[in-house]
Amino acid sequence: MSKINIRAGRLPFSKKGMREDVGRRSYRSAWGNAIIVLFMAVIAFFMALPLIYTISTAFKPINELFLYPPRFFVKNPTLKNMKDLFATMSSSYIPFSRYLFNSLLVSILGTAGHVFIVAMAAYAFAKHTFPGSKFFFNMIVFSLMFSGYVTGVPRFIIMSKIKILDTYLALILPMMASSLGLYLLKQFMEQMIVAETLESARIDGASEFKIVWNIVMPCVKPGWLTLILLSFKDSWGDINSPSLYIQTEGLKTLPQAMSYIQQGGIARMGAGAANTLLIMLPPILIFIITQSNVIETMKSSGMKG
Repeated sequence: MSKINIRAGRLPFSKKGMREDVGRRSYRSAWGNAIIVLFMAVIAFFMALPLIYTISTAFKPINELFLYPPRFFVKNPTLKNMKDLFATMSSSYIPFSRYLFNSLLVSILGTAGHVFIVAMAAYAFAKHTFPGSKFFFNMIVFSLMFSGYVTGVPRFIIMSKIKILDTYLALILPMMASSLGLYLLKQFMEQMIVAETLESARIDGASEFKIVWNIVMPCVKPGWLTLILLSFKDSWGDINSPSLYIQTEGLKTLPQAMSYIQQGGIARMGAGAANTLLIMLPPILIFIITQSNVIETMKSSGMKG
């Protein structure tokens, strides 16, 4: 059939037909893109609603906090809630700066230790084969199925046995053992690091430790920046762990201390709303700084392998 068409001086598809087909596909593609953008905009709007409402509530006067039905946006914004919050914290016999120091210490050391340990373990799982490696990694993936509440009792017993309850270590050590970070970074290394690069480094005399920190880690920068965000967020806003493992008032974290304000009843509702906003701000700021790397990690860690 094609030979007959060629001899007759005609192509199987005319240029006009090809232009019309491309035009129809472009038309469909433009409509498809518009629908996708609209759908994502709607999802983004609904996801942003809790944040917008929290910001609005933090600046509502006391009379607007108890309106029914509640008003979404503040009508008469005020800073009184912030003033009440800091006045309450300053009247405590443990200064506000102490709670802030505890939170920063636990979050920074826990995050740094988590990234260090996870990077070494992820490299071993991603680029080395050793006896039981597949079994151990499957156990790590299996552990992702369980909530932290499930492991709370065994963790408490272990900490009691090694005598680290009511210390900073009781909050820092569990952070370093998060299995989600190991899973993400291992998947990232498998896809971003080629074996030839590592072999060339070994031929040049680089040690495994030097390979990890001078070659692998710069290549997987989006991965470990994402780990910093996730680890810091979980540690900064954690109230349950300090409540279980910390009894000394001087060792308590800022979110734990501020949670007591929200238990003060109607008189503390404004301060509680301001407290919620302040606790949310640091993770949000870190996310704004690292958002491009987070998106890259979610694409590359992929849920492959």
